Amino acid sequence: MSMYIEESFVTQYCTDVHLAYQQKGSKLRNTVRLKTGVKGSKCVFQKNGKGTAGKKTRHGNVPLMNLNHSTVSCSLEDWYAAEYIDKLDEVRTNTDERLVAANAGAWALGRKVDELILSRMDATASEVVEDTKGLTKGKILEAFAVLNSKDVPDDGSRFAVVGPHQWNELLNIEEFKNADYAGDKFAWLKGTESRNWLGITWMFHTGLPLEGGVRKCFMYHKNAVGLAEAHEVKAYVDWVPEKAAHLVDHLLCAGACLIDGDGVVEIQCDDDAAIV
Repeated sequence: MSMYIEESFVTQYCTDVHLAYQQKGSKLRNTVRLKTGVKGSKCVFQKNGKGTAGKKTRHGNVPLMNLNHSTVSCSLEDWYAAEYIDKLDEVRTNTDERLVAANAGAWALGRKVDELILSRMDATASEVVEDTKGLTKGKILEAFAVLNSKDVPDDGSRFAVVGPHQWNELLNIEEFKNADYAGDKFAWLKGTESRNWLGITWMFHTGLPLEGGVRKCFMYHKNAVGLAEAHEVKAYVDWVPEKAAHLVDHLLCAGACLIDGDGVVEIQCDDDAAIV
């Protein structure tokens, strides 16, 4: 065999690229009241009060409910996620750098959507306060009772989002462990760890607020929080001659608001509590 045969060997490089571990886009977008295609810098969500039935005497006038009508305004902001892809870098590698940047940017803006939603949930006045304990069955039932006491509909549109540590604590609760998976109920939850318990769809999220070792988890109804989008997440690839590079850009115009604080309960948990 020729001593130069090795020159004909082909070295194969893996074309797959490992992106830093990250949540792929928004988990919460479809769990809140969503308005797309908004024109202008603000979106107004309508909010109606409760109706009360009354008696009517014979030949008398029917009683009116006099529903209270109010509005909640949501301001929209612009968000960007961009990356330059040098033309010569594309030549020197056998990976689709533009696709990598496109995915990373879309996921970044998706996480920004969740950040907006969670920041508005954090404004609720309904709280189950931290007492040096993690997420216990007692805290869950207390939050569940708060929603029930405020007549929040138990119509399959209740959600709960917890941190990774709290998710492990949930898995120690027998009733939660034996619950059926909810992945088939919501198509957008396929591939996401979720369960249905107490008529609530439970998910875990790595971006929940953490203050002084206390993780803020939330139980809420879909219509209690609003998300308005004027421009959904889209990727644009443009050639920039001055840079000799492609600019992969992502745009999002969106805002969130707390429509009804009665429909959101904050559950405070010690994020370092021992799991027993």
